[in-house]
Amino acid sequence: MSIADRSSLRHAQFGDTSRRIRLQTLVRLRWLAVAGQTVTVLIVWQFLHFPLPIMGALILIAALAAANLFLSYRFGPTHRLDPAAAFALLGFDLLQMAGLLFITGGLANPFAPLICVPVIISFASQPLVPSLALLVFAVLCTTILVFTPYPVPWYADHALTVEPVMQLGVWCAIASMMSFAAFYAYRVSHEATQLADALAATELVLEREKHLSQLDGLAAAAAHELGTPLATITVVAKEMQRELGNDERYAEDVALLRSQSERCRDILRRLTSLSTDDEEHMRRLPLSSLIEEVTAPHRQFDISIKLVEKTPRHGEPVGNRNAGILYGLGNLIENAVDYAHSTVTLTVEHDAEKVAVTIEDDGQGFAPDVLLRIGEPYMSSRPTSQDRAGGLGLGLFIAKTLLERSGATLRFGNWQADGSGARVQIEWPRWRMEADQ
Repeated sequence: MSIADRSSLRHAQFGDTSRRIRLQTLVRLRWLAVAGQTVTVLIVWQFLHFPLPIMGALILIAALAAANLFLSYRFGPTHRLDPAAAFALLGFDLLQMAGLLFITGGLANPFAPLICVPVIISFASQPLVPSLALLVFAVLCTTILVFTPYPVPWYADHALTVEPVMQLGVWCAIASMMSFAAFYAYRVSHEATQLADALAATELVLEREKHLSQLDGLAAAAAHELGTPLATITVVAKEMQRELGNDERYAEDVALLRSQSERCRDILRRLTSLSTDDEEHMRRLPLSSLIEEVTAPHRQFDISIKLVEKTPRHGEPVGNRNAGILYGLGNLIENAVDYAHSTVTLTVEHDAEKVAVTIEDDGQGFAPDVLLRIGEPYMSSRPTSQDRAGGLGLGLFIAKTLLERSGATLRFGNWQADGSGARVQIEWPRWRMEADQ
């Protein structure tokens, strides 16, 4: 299964959970709303002495407080809301706020923009479809506030009149602010979720690569542990062959037992050699061997991979095996092979200061708009026909992240004069590629 497939499966399994808001978070925000509404109403009524339908206002505030108490009693603090439940609670909050504004002057009330809060919370934490439904409901409630018969609380001997044009202006301001803030909150939240999922996939890939590089040590340990009981079995088999070798009933079985025990010894001997004879080769990797290791799996295709070494191999850096570099370079070469017409060129050079690897293909290259966003997670794959080249999806994000963790700087572009031919330049400080790092 590819990385993209595993990521899609992960989204299918856990994506809904990551968009579920914790009930306790919503309850605390509602208690803040209860406190703010209560203080505001009491100041307007008790200290400013403005005429106010105090009973209706307190009933609406009490309804929000009662709902909070019920939710706190009914559900535990770690309970998470599914999208339908979150929509219902945020819809209730919106309706409560709209009711409070309706009896206190509607859009003439200076607190009218607060009707946007439930919508912004929804777009920041919930799926798009119920959030859009809540936005429509909020716009409907805002429209109803235009027609409230209740005046805004003000001095008794001064009538505060809001002209229809001003009402329309306030409605437009609230609707536009609500839409803009909701869109912004959704984009930020969505990108943060994508980035978190992509980084989690990156960690899984890195752990897998490290696990594969450690299998030789595990195999050697298993061979060492199995050596003693196998030696005992071999000795017993020899004794049985000496005692029963002339017995036709057991001779064939004893010979088979001894031959299979010898075969097991040969297998364990080869496993043990993985961490002895080849240990240094596996642990330390010259630059030329690294390039050969990442290109070898892709030479079996119809695309020609051309290696250009600008500097001689003598004096090349020899570094410790790095799973992140192996995966990152391998992924970039794989993408170049996928989208090349006939040839992929790898240019390798090194000096006392830097190590550079350039990967070029003769495909359609990167589209200009994609170059501005390249390396972002979950971009669409590069097309192979008609359209110009696009992004490389989650695989490129993982490769870019792993290579940058190793100290590399990556630059993406096109090398042909007509804008075709993708080019990826990777450069490390030389000391980052040396074995003592």
